[in-house]
Amino acid sequence: MQKLLLLGAEAIAQGAIDGGMSGVYAYPGTPSTEITEYVQKNKVAKERNIHSKWSANEKTAMESALGMSYAGKRTMVCMKHVGLNVAADAFMNSAITGVNGGLVIAVADDPSMHSSQNEQDSRYYANFAMIPVLEPSSQQEAYEMTYYAFELSEKYKTPVMLRLTTRLSHSRAGVARLEMKNENKLKLPDNPKQFILLPAIARIRYKELLSNQVNFEIDSNNSKYNQYIEGANKSLGIIACGLAYNYLIENFEDFKVPYPVLKIGQYPLPRPYIEKLFEQCDEVLVLEDGYPVVESSLKGYLEKEKVKGRLDGSLPRDGELNPNLVALALGIEQNINDIIPEIVRNRPPAMCPGCGHIDAYKALNESLEIYGKGRVFADIGCYTLGALEPFNAIDTCVDMGASITMAKGAADAGLIPAVAVIGDSTFTHSGITGLLDAVIEKTPITVLILDNATTGMTGGQDSHAFGKIEAICKGIGVEEEHIRVYNPLKKNHEEAVRMTNEELEYNGVSVIIPRRECIQTLNRRMRLKTKIKKL
Repeated sequence: MQKLLLLGAEAIAQGAIDGGMSGVYAYPGTPSTEITEYVQKNKVAKERNIHSKWSANEKTAMESALGMSYAGKRTMVCMKHVGLNVAADAFMNSAITGVNGGLVIAVADDPSMHSSQNEQDSRYYANFAMIPVLEPSSQQEAYEMTYYAFELSEKYKTPVMLRLTTRLSHSRAGVARLEMKNENKLKLPDNPKQFILLPAIARIRYKELLSNQVNFEIDSNNSKYNQYIEGANKSLGIIACGLAYNYLIENFEDFKVPYPVLKIGQYPLPRPYIEKLFEQCDEVLVLEDGYPVVESSLKGYLEKEKVKGRLDGSLPRDGELNPNLVALALGIEQNINDIIPEIVRNRPPAMCPGCGHIDAYKALNESLEIYGKGRVFADIGCYTLGALEPFNAIDTCVDMGASITMAKGAADAGLIPAVAVIGDSTFTHSGITGLLDAVIEKTPITVLILDNATTGMTGGQDSHAFGKIEAICKGIGVEEEHIRVYNPLKKNHEEAVRMTNEELEYNGVSVIIPRRECIQTLNRRMRLKTKIKKL
C-alpha cells in the first residue's frame, strides 16, 4: 500500500477509513479537529458515503456514534479533552451497554493548554469507565492503533479510547497504509436488551464489564504496543508512555537508551512487565505526557520510594513533556541557550483586524460604563480574546455554554444588569438550555450572541446556528421585540450602543445578535470567487 505524509490527527482518520469505518461524529476542538476534516475531504470516504457531518456538541456526537454502533457499523467519535466532559454521560454508560459495531473514542489532550482551559488527562476517564486505551507514540502507530482499535472493540464488545496529545496530533510523518477493509453490514445486537439500561439490565451489563477486565489485561500484556526493551544499566528503569518515548530516545545517540525501558502504548498497564522492571532496577522514572496517571498507579501497588516522575518533582507537575525535561530527569547535562530570539518569542493572541467582535465589544463597553465593571460573562471562542487589552470587555470564561448560565446565577444573586457573551456555534453547542432556564424564570439578563456565521476559532467549520438563531430564541420563549440584530461596523456604533442600552434596561431576557461574517471565511470566500472567475 502507498505511504502518506500525515499529521497524527490525519493518520487516525486514515486508519479509521482503512479500518472499515462507516461514520465519524465530532464537534470541532483543537487539537482534534483535523481528524474529522480529513474524512470530510477524503475521496474514498466520499465514495463510500462515510458520515462526517459536524455534530451540535460532543454529547450528541457520542450518542450518534453509539447509535451507529448499535446498528452494527464501525464508528468513531472525536473530541478534545474538555469535550469529553460534555460527552461524559453517554461515554460512561457506553462502557456498560458495550458495543455492537466497533466504537473508537479519539480524544486529543492538550498538555500546556495551548488552546484549552485546562490540561486534564483523558486516561483518567478511561480508568473511570474501565475501558481499554491505546496511546500512540508516532504517526504510524496512530494509524495502526486506529485500525486495530475497531478489532479490539468488536473482540470484547467494548468502546476503546484512542488518546493522543497536541504535539503528535499536529506534527507530520510518513505513514505506511494497511489493506483497506470493507464496512460492516447492518446488523442489530444479538441481545435485544443490551442497550436498555434499566437497573436490572444495567447490573448484568456491569458484571460483564467487570468480568472483561481480566481479558483487557491479558490483551494488554500481549500487545505489540507494549514493549520491554532491555538495557545494561540497571540503576534506573524507565516507563515511557505514548509520545514520551520519543522524548526519551531523542536524548541518546542512535536512539539507544542504556537503561531498561518499558514502552507503553496500550492500557490497562502490563503488570508483568512492570514487575520485571521493578525487580531489575534500583529506581523507576515514569515519563507520561499529561497527568501522573501511571505514576500514581505504581505508587499504589509497588514500592513508593522507587518511583520517580511528576509527583516527586523529577519532572514538572504541569505542562507538556519535551526532550530537555526528560534529559534533566535523567541527569543528562544540557547545553541550552535560554535566550530566545525576539522573532520566535510567544506573543499573546489577538482578534483579527476587521473582526466584527471588536465593534461589538466597543459598543458593549460604552453601554456598560454607567454600571461599572464585572458584569460580562463570556464563553469559549475567538471572542474570549476580548478579555485582553485593549478591550478588557469580559470577566469570565469557564466552559462551553457557561456564559448564559453564569449570567443568570449572577442576576439571581442581584447583579443586575448581567450580560452573557456567546458565539453562534457555542450557542447551539450548549447555550440554548441556559437561555431556556432564563426565559422560564424571566431572569433579567442580556445575551449577546456574536454571529460570525461559522465556528471561527477552530478554522471556519459550518455552524449549526447559521440562519436559525432568531427562530431558536423565539421558539424557546424570548419575546420577539427583545430579539435585536445589528451589523457590527464602525458606522453602526451609535445604533449598537442605543440598542444595547435599551436592552440592558429591560427587566427580562434580551437577546442582541451582532451579525457579520468572520473576516477569515469572508477572505477565503472572496479568494475562491476570484479564482473561479479567472478560470
